[in-house]
Amino acid sequence: MKQVRVRFAPSPTGYLHIGGARTALFNWLFTRQNNGRFVLRIEDTDSERLKEDSVKQILDSLKWLGLDWDEGPGKGGDFGPYYQSQRQDFYAAAAETLRKSGKAYYCFCTEEELAKERESQRQKGLSLRYSGKCRDLSDAKVRERLAQGLKPVLRIKLPVSGQIVVRDLIRGAVTFQYEELDDFIIMKSNGLPAYNFACVVDDHAMKISHVIRAEEHLSNTPKQQFLYEALGYALPQFAHLSMILAPDRSKLSKRHGATSVSEFKDLGCLPEAIINYLTLLGWSPSEEQGEILSSEQTISSFSLDKVSKTAAVYDLQKLIWLNGQYMMKYDLEQLVAHAVPFLMQAGIISGELEAEQKHDYLCSVINVLRARVKTLPELAEACRYFFQDVVDYEEKGQKKYFFKQEDVETLLAQGRERLAKVEDFDIENTEKAYRDLIEELQIKGGQLIHPTRLALTGRTVSPGLFEVMVLLGKERCLERLAQAIRFIKATKAEKEEV
Repeated sequence: MKQVRVRFAPSPTGYLHIGGARTALFNWLFTRQNNGRFVLRIEDTDSERLKEDSVKQILDSLKWLGLDWDEGPGKGGDFGPYYQSQRQDFYAAAAETLRKSGKAYYCFCTEEELAKERESQRQKGLSLRYSGKCRDLSDAKVRERLAQGLKPVLRIKLPVSGQIVVRDLIRGAVTFQYEELDDFIIMKSNGLPAYNFACVVDDHAMKISHVIRAEEHLSNTPKQQFLYEALGYALPQFAHLSMILAPDRSKLSKRHGATSVSEFKDLGCLPEAIINYLTLLGWSPSEEQGEILSSEQTISSFSLDKVSKTAAVYDLQKLIWLNGQYMMKYDLEQLVAHAVPFLMQAGIISGELEAEQKHDYLCSVINVLRARVKTLPELAEACRYFFQDVVDYEEKGQKKYFFKQEDVETLLAQGRERLAKVEDFDIENTEKAYRDLIEELQIKGGQLIHPTRLALTGRTVSPGLFEVMVLLGKERCLERLAQAIRFIKATKAEKEEV
């Protein structure tokens, strides 16, 4: 059996979009499932649209997602170079083969002439396609115009009628009429290849067996298939993935929120959660598998016949939910490593050195908080009172009975007194001290526990109170209780004056 070889071929005109990331993922899953080779090729011939840092961002995003390539930038391989800008000789040779065989021809039409042609077709209600004006120029006229220094494009010569059938692994047979196509450009006047031509030459040279890409490229496929046949190349198998739509089923864009991998990273999503989410955008696992899938599970069951033909709908809330599920089960050391930049950004720790010095404490705090948050920024904010002094108290906590119940400062003082006497300050002993006091006072547990939580954290919601106490330590607990008592007394005094 022919080895499975797939490619992901982004154009570095922007950051890695969610759609591009899913295309890369499905290629990666397919080749890993079939013990094949995953090729990364950078299609950087469109110099006018290139962005300086896009290549680095694309490579970094793929690495961060764990989508390792077997051949390509940084890896090398037997079929390089893996940047199209370095493969001009391949395109020039293939183009010359087509021209000499009469399957392609020089076109000297100017942009102004083509614009007039299109406007005339538009006014007549015709399809906008090249008329073929230069299709039958004599060799003498071609030589004459070249001698004048004119820079032509090279166009492929398509049949004027008939049809071409694309056999797609997801969509089945798709028929295109040649009347709907035109003699498209394969080499530009500056000597650079057009997209449809370059990818055919490269896919053949790199022995790509399966072209798995977005649905938007389906309209390019009959052109590319014709080029394969014209050049005498064996056809790869095509598979076109459905579109990803916004929640309102419009085209996904910036107005719908984060759309690039780097933006999802900045939102505080874990790479495995993003991979899991992208896997579910257009591919259906079995009911037994559920929705939480490891890469290994997906690889073992992935197949193109389970890829949906209908558009997938982007749902940020689903991704955030998945992220929360991953945060609960994530390797603790790795979760801390992902969290540290967000802790630094939030001003909770000063830098890498402090993170290293407080590593064990960070692990303990994050382990207690991880089940209560869904993103890394949420985790960072939840960590704040473990690293910084409490400077205020949630207003809703003050308005409730937590700080307003009668004699609450007395209760907190009694709780503080009991905690001060605890020698072995662990969960069992701190809880016993509080439970004993609650029983002696014949009060409900919440009457003491809720205001204590607010005093220690400044918040009405936290992990278990006694876990918080132990992580804060005895000294900080006593200090914060004393501070809260002073705050309550001062607040009451102000109201009495008014």
